[in-house]
Amino acid sequence: MVVEFGWEFRRRGGGGAVIRVVIVDDQPLLTDGFGRIVDAQPGMKVVGTAHDGASGVKVCRELKPDVVLMDINMPVMNGVAATRRIRDILPDTKVLILTVYADDVHVFQGIKAGATGYLLKDCTPDDLSFAIRSVHEGDTIVAPEIARKTLLAFEEAEGEPEAPSLTEREVEIITALARGRGNKQIARDLAISDKTVRNHVANIYKKLHVYDRLGAVLYAIREGLVDVDRLESG
Repeated sequence: MVVEFGWEFRRRGGGGAVIRVVIVDDQPLLTDGFGRIVDAQPGMKVVGTAHDGASGVKVCRELKPDVVLMDINMPVMNGVAATRRIRDILPDTKVLILTVYADDVHVFQGIKAGATGYLLKDCTPDDLSFAIRSVHEGDTIVAPEIARKTLLAFEEAEGEPEAPSLTEREVEIITALARGRGNKQIARDLAISDKTVRNHVANIYKKLHVYDRLGAVLYAIREGLVDVDRLESG
């Protein structure tokens, strides 16, 4: 899984099974626009749309999409609550949240709810295509503007608790995660098995009280283990 704080474009192939996408947004023009972009990409297809969170949950329950493009501010049920419901009933479905503002107050809440990516709505078609393929393959995507704002929300939400104690190996692994390394690459770099890496990652989650790599990486950056600007430039 790769956390993209910088926007390094790596063209991902369009082979394999078609990525089935559901779009949930209360603005029909945006739903239609994103749908046209998705359907124009090789290996992707919009299979359903909804215009509020509750309807989005219902559509996803019926269609079981691979990736959901989720708006945040919607009637009936907002995108954060909808994301939580979808992740509960469809744990393999990835939710990519699209927001207008980098400092949206709901960004941190969405991450806690299980979103696997965040993009600004003014992203380019290439950005959107890349993000969909990335989260579908198990990566985590956060646009750099949102990453910085999320770190501030992370600090405000968590206050200043005493930092959990990580072993030297766990620090190495969480730093590697923040630099975009996958399990296999970390295993090769550290000369350990994939299973050992997975065990370390699970222990890191437990110690930091997070549920995915995004939460762990945000912690690593907040604690100064990784510098966001160096990630973007390197």
